[in-house]
Amino acid sequence: MSDGAHTSPHDRLVESLSGGLRPVRRLRAPSLRALAWCAAAMGLGLALLPFADLDALRIRMAIPDLRYAALGAVLTALTAALAAFQTSVPGRSPSWALLPLGPAALWIGASGMGCLRDWVAPGTERAEAGGCLVFLLAVSMPLSLGLVLMLRRACPLRPNLTAALAGLSAAAAAAALLVPFHPHDATASDLLLHLVVVGLVIVANGLAGGRLLARSA
Repeated sequence: MSDGAHTSPHDRLVESLSGGLRPVRRLRAPSLRALAWCAAAMGLGLALLPFADLDALRIRMAIPDLRYAALGAVLTALTAALAAFQTSVPGRSPSWALLPLGPAALWIGASGMGCLRDWVAPGTERAEAGGCLVFLLAVSMPLSLGLVLMLRRACPLRPNLTAALAGLSAAAAAAALLVPFHPHDATASDLLLHLVVVGLVIVANGLAGGRLLARSA
């Protein structure tokens, strides 16, 4: 310990600030943490897979626009998760938020292609809409919470942006997990329902998750 009588005020200030510091475990790279969350989401999908109609899934995945829509949802979940973890690190560019735009365009665009074909018997779309809504919300909420809790360990300088990206990732993952259970091709109202749910999840994460991340910062 330095003699207080022979040290400058700046040195004494540094000593007082650093005296109670404890070692901090360094966080893993954003890409590794994003992969860890995606692995957890994949584990949830595998747990639900025994309840899916796999024969119907194979038939639907043989249709190009349905296959590309599912791929777009998966890629959106991956890239939005990576962007969320990147923007949670101080000093990282907010332009990471642009990363999921391409996959999201593929997801929404390919889903919209299904609106051009009418494969749904009258009444089927309406009967299934409630089930899809419940599934998307029920899966999005725990995925969002888990992702926000992982992001909370960092120090995001733009907590609302980071939380909104987390919401997009969770909503896209929920949409991807819905594919094995979706009984029919996308219709206009079906696509609109999905977009509304995705918007609600993003807004809810941006508000509630943003506040939680701001407190951690």
